[in-house]
Formats: sequence, C-alpha cells, structure tokens
Amino acid sequence: MSIRIATVADIRQMQVVRHSVKENMLSDAALVTDRDCEIYLTERGRGWVAEEGGRIVGFSIIDLVDHNVWALFLDPRFERRGIGRSLHDMMLDWYFEQTRETVWLGTEPTTRAEQFYRKAGWKEIGMHGKSEIKFSMSFEDWTARSPNLIMAQDR
Repeated sequence: MSIRIATVADIRQMQVVRHSVKENMLSDAALVTDRDCEIYLTERGRGWVAEEGGRIVGFSIIDLVDHNVWALFLDPRFERRGIGRSLHDMMLDWYFEQTRETVWLGTEPTTRAEQFYRKAGWKEIGMHGKSEIKFSMSFEDWTARSPNLIMAQDR
C-alpha cells in the first residue's frame, strides 16, 4: 500500500470509494460532484490517496479555507489495516505545516468514524447540522500527538 498526493485524475476512483462506504453515506450521490472534488484538491486544500495494486482504496481531503476535514473515506474491504490512520495523520501533518488554525470535522454519531476520531484525539465540540457530531483538533493537541510534525517544525 502506498499513499500519495491526490490529483484531478484520481477523482473518478475517489468517487467509487466514496460511494462504497457503509456509514456516513450520501443521501444523494449528486451532492458531491467531480467539480467539487476538483475545487477542494486544487484551490481550497489538498488530498491524498491510498493505493493498493494500482487501485485507490481510500482518500482524504482537507480544506484550508474553512479549516475542516472535507473527506476521509476507505473502501470497506480495506478497513482495519491502518490505511485510514495513515491518511489521517499525513493530512493533519500537512495541514498544521500550513496553518495553526484549529481544524474541525463532522461525522454521524454511533459510527466507527466517531470512534476513530475520538481515539485519534479529536474533541467533541457540539453538533454540525442537524445530525452530525462536530469535532475539533488544535495545533497544540496535534503536535502533542504527532512526532512527525514536531520534527518538520524543527527543520
């Protein structure tokens, strides 16, 4: 498995992964367009893809404009292998190399994603929209957890 920066050419496969999930599913596939993905990858932030055998099995996208995690999804057949955590950590290391602004995300309650974010050190700060839990991660909290970022800051 390898992780690399996502490109516009990856969007089709990223959408396949996005629509394969069993939790945090989109109510309407048209809600997140290829153009939306392109804007987040090229204008608002950055994304990463995890590949295995030349196929994208997971991806993450973080938004520097609104300071939020826009996406972190895995093909369910590749869960529990550390891929999501690797995408998460790489994304947050990059984000906090760009800014010290607190980052937030929303996810459905009582999901594996909620458990994942709690275990990764995210703090619950309320609700997002009608039904999602809102979490945040500060620069200070992340640097206390991430030796990779600390070493990058020292360079």
